[in-house]
Amino acid sequence: MPKNIRLRDRGRALTKNTKIATVGVAALGAAALAFTTVPSGGQTTTTEAAPSSSVVFHSEPVKDVRASVTDQLATASLKVEAIEAKKKAAAQAAKAAAEKKAAARAAAARQAEQARAAEAAASRAAQRVEVQTVAATKSYADNLDGWIRESLDIMQDRGIPGSYHGLHRNIMRESSGKPNAINDWDINAVNGVPSKGLLQVIPPTFQAYHVPGTSWNIYDPVANITAAANYAADKYGSIDNVFGAY
Repeated sequence: MPKNIRLRDRGRALTKNTKIATVGVAALGAAALAFTTVPSGGQTTTTEAAPSSSVVFHSEPVKDVRASVTDQLATASLKVEAIEAKKKAAAQAAKAAAEKKAAARAAAARQAEQARAAEAAASRAAQRVEVQTVAATKSYADNLDGWIRESLDIMQDRGIPGSYHGLHRNIMRESSGKPNAINDWDINAVNGVPSKGLLQVIPPTFQAYHVPGTSWNIYDPVANITAAANYAADKYGSIDNVFGAY
């Protein structure tokens, strides 16, 4: 078949069909190849491929998605921060409340202690007045007999049991009636707390069983006797029940 006839047939086929455009999209761009129809004169004309142009990708939807995700993350972050802030504020409030309660309890304890101290001081003052009143109404000889009798009156006023005989007997055994007697050889002396006075009382015992209204001097006869009788009553029921070292 002659060459011109083949080209003419091809032109008729292309004339009947619509134009075909093929677009190829690659990773870096797109190239379009355009084919035109054959002119009516029977000549086949092939145009060169149209210059490649960049394919336009619409980024708006992507931007919208990214913005939506970013907004969601920001909102979640703000919510977490708000929750943490609330927790921190609650913890601080609880700590402040606990500290306030502790301070209130401490203040109440101090007030109670002060009240007890004031009450004890008032009681001691009243007891001293009572003892002084008793002493003022009676006079005692400044000797062993007078010391024992004055001690017995104080003991009776305080509810401390004991008799003249029980006191005298133990005094004579412990110190032979000498107010300034001191034991410098027994175990108490070895331990650094020697027994002292008419009834040979060690300082810690004297302080613990001291009778209000009497002297704090361990060598004072009346104070020594009454403190020793108070100790004997606590440990043995009465100074009358003591027949040896105690």
